[in-house]
Amino acid sequence: EWRFKDLAMIAMVESETIRGAKTCLERRYYLSSATLTAQQFAHAVRAHWHVEIRLHWVMDVVFHDDLMRLRTQNGPANMATVRHISLNLIRSINDKASLKVRRKTLGW
Repeated sequence: EWRFKDLAMIAMVESETIRGAKTCLERRYYLSSATLTAQQFAHAVRAHWHVEIRLHWVMDVVFHDDLMRLRTQNGPANMATVRHISLNLIRSINDKASLKVRRKTLGW
């Protein structure tokens, strides 16, 4: 039995990063249930990374999300909701300070 019955395409993204004198080549593979053109696929990948940077990275840096120790029952989901509400409130402040500084200021 085929494990990915709705699989329509397998795609790969190669990215090259230059840090100082060192060049790193990275390959990421994606499985998709939609058949996409190269342009559509590139847009989907960029949209994913936009979410990663806009939300997940911010949640980790501002709220130390990866260090949370809630692991049982509804605790993780409840605290994620509270942190997302807090992030929306922090972003609504019209200030030039960083999100981290705004969070600390509101905490005081």
